[in-house]
Amino acid sequence: MSRVTQIRTLIALVGGLFSALAFAKPVELDDISRKEVAERIAPLGSVCLEGEDCAANAGATASTASGPRSGEQIFNQFCTACHTSGLLGAPKKGDKAVWETKLAAAGDFSKLLGNAIKGVGSMPPKGTCGDCSDEEISNAIEFMSGLKP
Repeated sequence: MSRVTQIRTLIALVGGLFSALAFAKPVELDDISRKEVAERIAPLGSVCLEGEDCAANAGATASTASGPRSGEQIFNQFCTACHTSGLLGAPKKGDKAVWETKLAAAGDFSKLLGNAIKGVGSMPPKGTCGDCSDEEISNAIEFMSGLKP
């Protein structure tokens, strides 16, 4: 097949696709599908500047929290991906011997906690929980390791 014939064939195929799309019947969405699509593309948050009404309300929302999250909550939401499988050398939940070795290498629980807060090895600071307090990170370590501060 010559180069000219290949180009003409390609043009015919592309033209056929455009024609098919031009005459295609649009897909109708029911109300449930529209709602699902709207939820998937909804913004995750907003930016509030100091002095705006939303900024004044932000502090009220944060102060209504019921205290620090449990170690189990933090583990299930942020730590399980690495600390269940041992990904990239992460000590596995419940592997007391490995956790005790980590504790011995750190020296004490507060230094082990400090490593988790600052990041250690392949783990970024606070793992994947950027909004965790130091107490919540401690709770997660206690839950995973069985160690006490």
